[in-house]
Order: sequence, then structure tokens, then C-alpha cells
Amino acid sequence: MRTALLIVAQQGFQDLEYEGTRKGLTDAGFAVVIGSKAKGLCTGKFGEKISAIVALQDVVVEDYDRIAFIGGPGAAAFASDPEALKIANDTVRAGLPLGAICIAPTILAKARVLDGKRATIWDDGEGTQVRLLEQMGATYTGDTVTVDGLIVTGNGPEAAEEFGRAFAAVDA
Repeated sequence: MRTALLIVAQQGFQDLEYEGTRKGLTDAGFAVVIGSKAKGLCTGKFGEKISAIVALQDVVVEDYDRIAFIGGPGAAAFASDPEALKIANDTVRAGLPLGAICIAPTILAKARVLDGKRATIWDDGEGTQVRLLEQMGATYTGDTVTVDGLIVTGNGPEAAEEFGRAFAAVDA
């Protein structure tokens, strides 16, 4: 069975983005493993509780068929987390599909894996996140979901199921 790693914040992951992405993957036959900064309880922005079974420091990228970062207010910290940035880079180097939704594409941008790629992102209405993508070499599409090669980005909770289906469909 193919396995996808979904990385969520310990506190404040976006519940709907997690659920929609997970559904897209499981509907396509993937087993889903949850990762976070540390093993244990993770609480969503709206109160969903899930358990991370792998800590970022213990992630072996090659153990998975694809890896995605789920957004939400807690995900912003991953953009400056060396372990998260290493996972993003290692995923690209391994030739595996890499995904990020909502604010999480900032993680990919900071990892420098969006340079020369098309991507979308949730924005605060002031262009902050769009500017960051563009400063890091990405072309902002403004689309709900953008697929560029093996990188899939989504712009927020409303895109979650479409993002999950597109992420599941990308072939390495």
C-alpha cells in the first residue's frame, strides 16, 4: 500500500484542510501517517484532535510515497523550522510528490523548492504571502490548486478536497 505523510502543527492545524487532504488520499488508496514537531496529540484550530506518530526529526523521506504540509495558524512556524525545511528539500531530491495547502506553501518557499515553479497560497488580503512566494522565485497563480511537476499547492480550506485529489493523483 502506498503511504502519504501529512505534517500538521501540534496546535492550530487547519481541521478542514487535514480532513479534505486525508479524504483525497484515502479515497485513492493511500495509507495516511501523521507527523508533527513531536509525537503525540495535535489539536486543530477548530478542536479536532489527532495523534502524530512520527516527529519531524525522525522522518525518513524515503519511507513515504508523498509528503504534504497542512496549513492553519500553527503551520506558520514550520517556515523557519530547520527539520521541516530539510524534509521539503529531501522530498524534492528524492523525486517524490510534495504538497502544501493554505499558508504552508511558505514552508516550501523558505525551503527554496518553489524557485522557478508555479504555486498558489492563502493570502492575508495584504499580499504578504504572495510576496513571499514571489521573493523566493515562485510564480503565483491565484488558482485554487496548482500542480507544477511533483509540487502541489492549494490556497485554503475550500480547496482541501480538490487539493487532496490532485495530490493523490500526481505520479512520481
